[in-house]
Amino acid sequence: MDNALTFADVAAAQDLLAGHLPATPMWSYPALDAVAGATVYVKHENVQPVGAFKVRGGLTLLAGLPAEQRERGLVTYSTGNHAQSIAYASAIFGAPCTVVMPLTASAEKVRALRALGATAVLHGPDLAAAQRHAEQLATAADALLVSPGDTAALLAGVGTLYVEIFTARPDLDAVVVPVGSGTGAAAACLVAAKLAPHCRVVAVQSAASRAAYDSWRAGTCVERPNRTRVDGLATGRGFALPQQLMRTGLTDFHLVDDEQIGAAQQLLASHAHTLAEGAGAAALAAVLARPDTFAGQRVAVVCTGGNASAAEIAALGG
Repeated sequence: MDNALTFADVAAAQDLLAGHLPATPMWSYPALDAVAGATVYVKHENVQPVGAFKVRGGLTLLAGLPAEQRERGLVTYSTGNHAQSIAYASAIFGAPCTVVMPLTASAEKVRALRALGATAVLHGPDLAAAQRHAEQLATAADALLVSPGDTAALLAGVGTLYVEIFTARPDLDAVVVPVGSGTGAAAACLVAAKLAPHCRVVAVQSAASRAAYDSWRAGTCVERPNRTRVDGLATGRGFALPQQLMRTGLTDFHLVDDEQIGAAQQLLASHAHTLAEGAGAAALAAVLARPDTFAGQRVAVVCTGGNASAAEIAALGG
């Protein structure tokens, strides 16, 4: 699969994943709807085996690799959920996996990664430094370097999430997607164009790490300071492949601050019985921040993950 990604790639990934992952649930909650002023459908990717949507992409990638490439192994870089996705899929397919994470990576995510059998390497102050080190390790080991954003197979796998959404609710007015590298929003654009062209695709990112937002606005990939405390949104640059798809398919792109994301996490816990990590609550935060934009509409929000840190869980109490 090259970077000329099509809906046929997503359909092929859906057939492949049927043997690995059941469809995840999508529910609305009356108490949450009352606060939001809209009918909000929460797509529960937090119930995936690694607690996040990215496992769809990891399994799609590994399934499509030749046996000799799997034997040489994979190297990638991540602040969390992409790491677990590649580690989980590598374990399923018997491939060695090394993940480079910033020194600031949460202990919970490092522990989960190692439990999956991957080698976790902590290096550098941020994701950019982790990426450079991963590139060096991949070259030295003749392993496959996996970009978390610019790998077409990952987007094809993630696209299956949106096939499930639009199959279950073809009448949606909007789907709101959190953005780190942008694979989720890009896949949503691709699938919506085929299955639900009337549905608006809206992206959301933390204002403290706005590289994808500014890249989309500028029409070219840019770098920006990466200061969010929300791991899943902590990327400091735009990625070319997701940006290409978002430029043609996004209706709008919003920013929310980390405090708004935290408030949405609390609301998901109290009104939707859902433990969400920060990135998993960002879509709801965008809906709550712009009530006039979504009032009275049918809106899907993607709870991309439930891998909340101990600090995030403690904050839910007050």
